Amino acid sequence: MQKIAIVTGASRGIGRECAKILAKQGIKVIANYNKSAEEAENLKEELLQENIEIDLFKADISSKIEIKNMVQGVLDRYGHIDILVNNAGISQSKLFTDITDEDWDNMIQTNLSSVFYMTREVLPNMIHNKNGSIINISSVWGLVRRCM
Repeated sequence: MQKIAIVTGASRGIGRECAKILAKQGIKVIANYNKSAEEAENLKEELLQENIEIDLFKADISSKIEIKNMVQGVLDRYGHIDILVNNAGISQSKLFTDITDEDWDNMIQTNLSSVFYMTREVLPNMIHNKNGSIINISSVWGLVRRCM
């Protein structure tokens, strides 16, 4: 049975590379994106040139409902999920004092809450199948110090 992987934030950067590596290993990748539709389509086309197919799934992973719909859609189509790569993340290129409450809420929902919600949605299937891997990617921004 073919392994199934969901990679969040798969249209660019580290997520894109994770999706490519998994797909080239014969794993069926569901590449999640939100606002980067063109980049997601480019990834799909790049892999198709190597006769590798991936699925694209647009979902805002800061939304519990969209996460639930994405995971259920994958389960409806494939019946199982073997790998979850929690990769999606955003940052603000602002001074801390300029970050609004809306900016903060969006960062927390995207960078932190989404990991909890994604994991919570895929775990029942992984536990039922007694199989699964969850990989959480963090950013170098967590290590960056900037003094003004």
